[in-house]
Amino acid sequence: MKRLQIIVILVMLLLMTGLFFLNINSKDREGNVEVKAIVLDTDNSDMIQAGISKIGFQILQVRIIEGKYQGEEISASNNLLGKLDIDNYYKEGDKIVVALLEKNNQIISAKAIDIYRQNWELVLFILFVVLLVWYAGYTGVKALFSFIASLYLIWSFLIPGLLEGKNPLLLSSLILLLLSALIIFAVAGFNKKGLAAFVGTISGLAITIAITVFFGNRLGLMGMTSPFAETLLFSGHLDLDMKDIFYAAIVIGASGAAMDIAMDIAASMEEIKLKKPDIKRKELIQSGFNVGRAVIGTMTTTLLLAYSGGYLTLLMLFMTKESTLSRMLNFKMVSAEILRTLTGSIGLVLVAPITAFFAGWIYSVDIRDIFNKTREGESVNLK
Repeated sequence: MKRLQIIVILVMLLLMTGLFFLNINSKDREGNVEVKAIVLDTDNSDMIQAGISKIGFQILQVRIIEGKYQGEEISASNNLLGKLDIDNYYKEGDKIVVALLEKNNQIISAKAIDIYRQNWELVLFILFVVLLVWYAGYTGVKALFSFIASLYLIWSFLIPGLLEGKNPLLLSSLILLLLSALIIFAVAGFNKKGLAAFVGTISGLAITIAITVFFGNRLGLMGMTSPFAETLLFSGHLDLDMKDIFYAAIVIGASGAAMDIAMDIAASMEEIKLKKPDIKRKELIQSGFNVGRAVIGTMTTTLLLAYSGGYLTLLMLFMTKESTLSRMLNFKMVSAEILRTLTGSIGLVLVAPITAFFAGWIYSVDIRDIFNKTREGESVNLK
């Protein structure tokens, strides 16, 4: 039976992976075909040094190594904007991605896009898959399924929906509801443990949404602190509600940790119930509380480290400028990260007791008896 389940999950993984890559175009918005190429030579005469960055153009001589133009040597331009986080300075021997503008099966112009990194990204992903399946076995296969399914749902439904102008909080809530069910039940199965973890996760996320909206509105954050938010607006999406998209991003960021805590508590309480079937409900809930306190003690710090790590250079800049505490706390980007960290942490704190209460109840009753008695019109004692 387990072998059949593994086969079904693997088939679904292959289907979703195929659909995911089918949804990614090989052509960009302007119709340029993207191919791999090797840099043969560089001409830096039109490149101007501006401090530690460069602006202007770098002219590359490249050889195409894939597609119908494979083997052709062409000239490609590399536009430099003076932004170190975006610009690339190529050298001879680099493998890069080139966008080709073609007409009547002939190349009209070519533009360097970026260094080709997919091979090492693929190696890293394969390493992750091998270690996951090697250590977790069948559970690792189910976790891989939920990983790919989450990626597919976000890319194929959440992102297009946001770009179409759908309500960000409503859409992200629906996607998170589906993702939570998919991930939790895929890993835990359709049982009491999965149900307890699912209810705890969804309840915590609902509270997180409410807290995020309440405090976000009072902090006067409009969502423009998110990476590339300004670029997105000026690329033809001025109608997007960036504030609600920012709120949705906070909730999505906290959802993974919420699922983790809910599953930890539900699994621990299931193990206690299996080892001591006669344990009283109050004792079982108390055990869930104890596990929750231990998990939350590290998880909230994990969130702080994760978010502060992403803005480590900003903190270093504050240090070099000897900024006052008041200036730092009221700085827009810092306020946004404080909101992200604290609202996510509050949601995690509340996930633990909700999961413990619900798991304590559900592990102490026989669901089949409830359904049978309800069907027969008898009152049910849940005490």
